[in-house]
Formats: sequence, C-alpha cells, structure tokens
Amino acid sequence: MRPILPASGAGWQAGTVSDANSDDLRVRLVQWASDLDPTVNRARLRDLEGGSGTDLVVLPEAFARDFGPVQDGLGRFAEPIDGPFAASVEALAEEVGATVVAGMFEQSPDAERPFNTLVVRGGVRASYRKIHLYDSFGHRESDRLLGGALHPVLVEVDGFRLGLMTCYDLRFPELARALVAEGAEVLVVPAAWVAGERKIDHWRTLVRARAIENTVFVVAVGQPAPRYCGHSMVVDPLGDVLVEGGDDEAVLDAVLDREVLTRARHTNPSLANRRL
Repeated sequence: MRPILPASGAGWQAGTVSDANSDDLRVRLVQWASDLDPTVNRARLRDLEGGSGTDLVVLPEAFARDFGPVQDGLGRFAEPIDGPFAASVEALAEEVGATVVAGMFEQSPDAERPFNTLVVRGGVRASYRKIHLYDSFGHRESDRLLGGALHPVLVEVDGFRLGLMTCYDLRFPELARALVAEGAEVLVVPAAWVAGERKIDHWRTLVRARAIENTVFVVAVGQPAPRYCGHSMVVDPLGDVLVEGGDDEAVLDAVLDREVLTRARHTNPSLANRRL
C-alpha cells in the first residue's frame, strides 16, 4: 500500500491505495433507505452480499442513521470515525472482499453539530467530511451539521483514482474539477437527494454534467423514495447512463471500463484544451 500525497499548496487528505491495477472496476450501488435506529442499519450491512468480483460497494449518504425530522438535533447520533458504524463497514468490506463507501455522522468539536462524513474501508482507508451543506430549497443543513474543511479527498481502488463528494457537493462543479485536476477518473457521490419538484431532473442533469464536463465516470448513489429521489446511477465519461435505479430500494451493478475512459478523453480532450 502507498499513500496518495497532498498536492503542493492544497490541503488534500491522504488516503491509501492498492498497488494493483485493472482494466475495469466493478461497482455495486446500494440504494437502500437508512432507518432512524442505527442498530437496524448496521444489521442491514451484515445482510448485504457482494457481487462476483465486486471491487467497490457504495451506500448512500447518512446510511448510519437517517437525518430524521428537521427539528431534531443530530449530535446524539454522532460516532467517532472508528466507532460502531465504521467497524460494521470494515466488516462488510472484509466479507465481500471490496472497498466500501458509506455515509455517517461523525463527532466534531461542536457536540450539537457533527460532520456529515463518508467513511471508506477495505482496500482503502479514508474519510471525507462533506464541504457544501444543504442550505437550499428551504433546508438549513448547517443548523444541524458542520461543514468539513476544504480538503477534498482522492483515493485509489484497483488502479482507478476516485474523488469523493456528497450529495449537495454535486451542485458545485469547482469541487469536481479540483478532484479531476488531481487525477480523479471516477467521482463517487453518495447522497440523500431530497424529493421535490424538479429534483429528479436536477439530479440526473447534474450527474451527467459532472461526467461530461470532466470526462470521468460518476457513481451516484441515493436513498430511495418517498423522502428522497432514488435514481442511483452510473454515467460514463461521454454522458451515457450505464445503469439507473428507480424510486424504490434497489441494488445495481456496473462495470467501469478503462478503455471507455481513454477513448472518451481522446474523442473529447476538453481537459487538455482548457485555457485558464
């Protein structure tokens, strides 16, 4: 294993990477709803089976415990980054032989407002604290959670470099571009995309836009209806949808082919053509 080092002048969090390289990355998207009881969610992790040769399993934002009613504080549901939920994620990773990404509320210096964190376990050990809090469409996530420092996280799984984003981060193209500038070939976006007018259209449009403008794969995994939008999807670097869920709970599989990435960046060399 070797570290991914922070870029010069940038506050990147170091992750760990495997020395193995592969021509494809097999991903499993788990569009499951999280319960208000954390023990129920940890138990569901034990029931999740790995696909044949799966390299990466992605669960939604806040899978450790749902956000719950907007008036409820989340501090009492926060855990340390090596607490019970992270341990369950690590156990799942060992069981299925894959790297697993899932969302949790992590303890912070503010006892009432935890971080909204992605925990990564398996062949890679890392975490990412959501930068952009959902103060939009009538919601105020910043009343209940702390935003992470401006330290985007890049890790590597089986030779593919992955940039981590969470839900509302998707609306900020500069974060995706910063990850791609550091070498990201795949953007992984766990979400709990709140349902509402135009919201599925926004979700699908933004996932495809981030893929097309950056010539990367995007693996976007949401929680299902009725509270959230579902429609977990994988989009390739030319904007083609490889797989997409519906409104309800689902488990989806896709294969990310490096040759597709190489051809897309040859066909559309927009990253090389940029003028700053």
